[in-house]
Amino acid sequence: MSLSRRMILILLAVCLLAGAATGEALYYQMAYLWLFLYIFSWILSKYSLRGVSLIRSSRTQRAQVGQIFEERYDLQNQGRFLRLWIEVRDESNLPGSEGSRILTLVNGKQGRSYLARTRLQRRGVFELGPTVLASSDIFGLFPVHKTENFKNTLLVYPLMFEIQEFPFPPGLLSGGDSLRRRTHQVTPNAAGVREYVHGDSLNRIHWLSSARRNQLMVKEFELDPLADMWIFLDAYVHVQQELPSASKSEPIDIFQSDVKIELPPSTEEYSVSAAASITRLSLRKGRAVGLVAAGHQLILLPPDRGGRQLGKILEALALLKARGTIPLRMIIETQVKHIARGSTVVIISPAMNRDNDVIVDFLVQRGLRPVFIYIDAGTFGGPHYDSSEVSFRFKAMGIPFRRISYGVDLGIALSVDA
Repeated sequence: MSLSRRMILILLAVCLLAGAATGEALYYQMAYLWLFLYIFSWILSKYSLRGVSLIRSSRTQRAQVGQIFEERYDLQNQGRFLRLWIEVRDESNLPGSEGSRILTLVNGKQGRSYLARTRLQRRGVFELGPTVLASSDIFGLFPVHKTENFKNTLLVYPLMFEIQEFPFPPGLLSGGDSLRRRTHQVTPNAAGVREYVHGDSLNRIHWLSSARRNQLMVKEFELDPLADMWIFLDAYVHVQQELPSASKSEPIDIFQSDVKIELPPSTEEYSVSAAASITRLSLRKGRAVGLVAAGHQLILLPPDRGGRQLGKILEALALLKARGTIPLRMIIETQVKHIARGSTVVIISPAMNRDNDVIVDFLVQRGLRPVFIYIDAGTFGGPHYDSSEVSFRFKAMGIPFRRISYGVDLGIALSVDA
């Protein structure tokens, strides 16, 4: 029971006792007043949210860190009476959400709508709800609320940086030999023809074969000799490091165009962002990119090209949690037999130990071209290792080496040698 309601009941009891003791009619009249006020407020509170509904919608369910996410809130008062005030309370787990509002004087048979804009700061999947509608009587004696449960979710892709240059080893397929692997992409290597299937593009129809067989025939293609790229992200839980976050972050102005989003101070977030940035650059250059990561669940995406593959990898990275129990060395030794000779293998790891040399030697012996990206765990609160010796040794072997420390611009760090 709220303090205001308790005070009214006390005043009511005092007036009744005073009236019984003195016999004065004034005390009884005051008691009737307090009783009427109590009952009237209770009745108003029961009807304050009756006939009130809320619709919460958004144009997209996928976005990227740094972008502005926009939601629309539509409040409808289907009752006949005026609502003095209604609080819309957003209880979603989206960081920085600005959906909560207080709407006043909502007329009967009318509605209110507003837009809530949020600058996305963290990757992952977030629930857009629940949303609580709260109101009360005139005097605030009987607060009421009801919850609108929405099933929508928002998938936020990791932050990506522009990479100016990145080492793409040429591989061992420069002789023009076909990989003999069928693909939906149009490449210079035609593998044959087949019957037309509904949905095939008209520019793939082979008219000579169609005229000869008296039915529509379409061309099939094989992948070109460009070597595939595999990204191995180390999600082993025992090599991850994280600095304590700031207790209070400054609010971000959503209307500022040049806002710089800071990555969370963890090797996991820097690894994910680096993998996403390399994936986008590689796909832009026409490379087929695959992803392997053993986090809280195994992620194994075979190499492919195009925007669809970018969406698959970004979705997997958005949901990745570096809580794996299998070391990176075991993952590579298990999956390397499925990688074509001459492919590029990008290793992203915060670990600096002897396994790195073993992994690199193993990949070179298998005819693969490794690229090592070291997330310096010492700058994230972990043990410090001198990576200069490893960098010198890898460069002597012709293996590109990149070092990423906390607070650096990933686009620059991935573009220059360590």
